[in-house]
Amino acid sequence: MAATAESPVISAPPFQLHNSPSMTRSPLIRSAPKTPARSPFATRLMSTPLASPVKKGMARMQGYLEEVGQFTKLDPQDDWLPITQSRNGNMWYSAFHTLSSGIGVQALVLPLAFSVLGWYWGIVCLSAVFVWQLYTLWLLIHLHESEDGTRYSRYLGLSMAAFGEKKGKLLALFPIMYLSGGTCVALIMIAGGSMKIIFEILCGDACHITPPSTAEWYVVFICCAIILAQLPTLNSIAGVSLIGAITAVGYCTLVWALSVSKSRPAGISYEPPKTRSELARICGVLNAVGIVAFAFRGHNVVLEIQGTMPSSRQKPSRRPMWKGVKYAYAAIAMCVFPLAIGGYYAYGNSIPANEGILDALYKYHLRGTSKAVLGFASLLIVINSLTSFQIYAMPVFDNLESRYTCSKLRPCPRWLRTALRIFFGGLAFFISIALPFLPSLAGLIGGIALPITLAYPCLMWILIKKPARYSAMWCVNGVLGVSGMALSVLIVGAAIWSIVTIGIDVHFFRLE
Repeated sequence: MAATAESPVISAPPFQLHNSPSMTRSPLIRSAPKTPARSPFATRLMSTPLASPVKKGMARMQGYLEEVGQFTKLDPQDDWLPITQSRNGNMWYSAFHTLSSGIGVQALVLPLAFSVLGWYWGIVCLSAVFVWQLYTLWLLIHLHESEDGTRYSRYLGLSMAAFGEKKGKLLALFPIMYLSGGTCVALIMIAGGSMKIIFEILCGDACHITPPSTAEWYVVFICCAIILAQLPTLNSIAGVSLIGAITAVGYCTLVWALSVSKSRPAGISYEPPKTRSELARICGVLNAVGIVAFAFRGHNVVLEIQGTMPSSRQKPSRRPMWKGVKYAYAAIAMCVFPLAIGGYYAYGNSIPANEGILDALYKYHLRGTSKAVLGFASLLIVINSLTSFQIYAMPVFDNLESRYTCSKLRPCPRWLRTALRIFFGGLAFFISIALPFLPSLAGLIGGIALPITLAYPCLMWILIKKPARYSAMWCVNGVLGVSGMALSVLIVGAAIWSIVTIGIDVHFFRLE
């Protein structure tokens, strides 16, 4: 008889039962055998005073097992991937990650939106969007753990669970990849421009050194980002996110404080700009609303941040996660609202078109402001861009490594993990060089990705939680979900109209 061919050995961890709360399934094993019926003699015996210490001990053991999550089966896929490989996160880690990912240089453009919306509607719009996106964050945090114990540690996984596998990918894959990879490309451009400004401030007019080109500054930044990206897991960059949070709060506060402390430009006005037609005015308002909506970011990584935390029946991860988010958004509010209101007060309609408060500061107060202060603000932006790059690139790293682990059924070797991160850094650098006009399309692509923040969480809550029809949660989430989708369509339409009427300078591989 021919020898039976041996099946290939799968390099996966053996089946094991762990008492760790950091798993992806329910703390209760549903396949456990049912408890056999006890005899009448055993029932009478357990009701005697002699058996009370035994019952107390069993109750303590049951409570302990429920507290630590009881016994769960380890999912090797999650144990191998950078987002969920380490699950020792806490409230402070979530605050650092959320603050670092939730605020950035896009907030510096808020005064431009106020110049179109005016005082009243600007403040109303900013407040409404702030509360709206904070509510959708709360929804995502509570959707992270389902009732059967499954943990959705990635936005795409939650979308597929709610909308179905094909529809979930169709709706969420491109926006998530844009919000991760596209943000990294934008950070390269922002940091490269800021490094160029720092060099000009330090070198001055008397410097005889040939200044590096914009592309060379991009190379310097991406090399630093790739080196820092070798930190293996999302939890391992908690200190990096803390630095990013401090620098974000620092440059936002510094910029609006400097602008308010200086004298306002001559002929400043707070009247909305006049437009050529009613359609132009409506599209301008929609673009301003889009700027306000784009000022808040980070929803595409909130489930990943929560996935780094331990969880059990008694201590679910949503509690420390929500505490951390509240601390982070208190700091974000203290940055965003003064930045928008103070910037509009300082410059009004004199703020440069399609620019932010920092460009207005350079335009009107360059001579009256210390170069050291301006250079320090640019340095904070560079450091913040470097740290934000790490948290936004982590879902991409996780996606790339999951392709390997799914096909090979073993963890990604260190050399391949390093190679994948170098590859992504090089790809982001190439796009920033090849498509320098990409920021001109930010309104269009950002409008497509807007449902990730404002609409999908509300619709996923209805599909997964299934609240009673016409109940308060059903009505609120239905209205917000439909409104978010409609707002996305309107912003995309306004962006297309602006591109058609104003036009964009499309040029490849030609940096300014």
